[in-house]
Amino acid sequence: MAEYDIAVVGGDKRTAYMVPFFREMGYRVICYKTSRIKGMAAEADGTAESLKQAVDSAEIIVGGIPMEKKGIVHIRELSRHLRRHHKVFGGVIPEAFRQECDERGIRCYDYMKDESIAVFNAVATAEGAILEALYHKDTNIHRSSTLVLGYGRCGMVLAQKLKALAAFVTVCGSNPMELARAEAMGMETLFLDRLEETAGKFEYVYNTIPALVLAEHVLEEMQKDVLIIDIASGKGGVDYQAADRLGLDALHCLGLPGKYAGKTSAKRLTEYVADKL
Repeated sequence: MAEYDIAVVGGDKRTAYMVPFFREMGYRVICYKTSRIKGMAAEADGTAESLKQAVDSAEIIVGGIPMEKKGIVHIRELSRHLRRHHKVFGGVIPEAFRQECDERGIRCYDYMKDESIAVFNAVATAEGAILEALYHKDTNIHRSSTLVLGYGRCGMVLAQKLKALAAFVTVCGSNPMELARAEAMGMETLFLDRLEETAGKFEYVYNTIPALVLAEHVLEEMQKDVLIIDIASGKGGVDYQAADRLGLDALHCLGLPGKYAGKTSAKRLTEYVADKL
């Protein structure tokens, strides 16, 4: 029998807040390189000195979003330590790792494949993006000329929240159906191939598209005091070197739910894990 029920590895405030929730459910928890939160009432039952020790100590492995994090959790190392009895939970798990787990009979669950969690994450991300905008620019969102690039889960929630704050919101994308939905919600719309010619009208730009949409030729047309909040995954959608040369404020803001809504997100993620168990 394993010494612990759950090993929480890496992550951010979301995984840290999961620890007391798991312990309230009666699970024994060991942590490895999990964030510490000042004033947290319940600590883990144990602390691992290595990823191997954590994985060997429990059958349930709970990681963060994303699962792989430089300097903390490496997927290849995690794979070497996993055995058939393990169950793995994490977010944005590489497809190759998930396939390998399937072939080895290891159950692997990606939080972000669950639609309810993905939508919940979009809400927390949108709120975090607005907080970043308020913090980094000394003008009102109210009646500001605002551009939202992309109208997927995050873009849709973000655009609606900005509109509720009385911003003048334009949604930009390449999908006619998404733009039609945005227009039906009272937004102005813009096709991506026309972005360069209208880029100079916006005070705030939020990007949700994980591709290089704000290239140098587009950035050159923007206002000098524009604030760009890039919440797209991976490398984002901004030419950051060009933005720096042009003196534009461009921020790549990843992990916003963990930064601003760790406890609320953790409760939802903990419920997801418990349901699967």
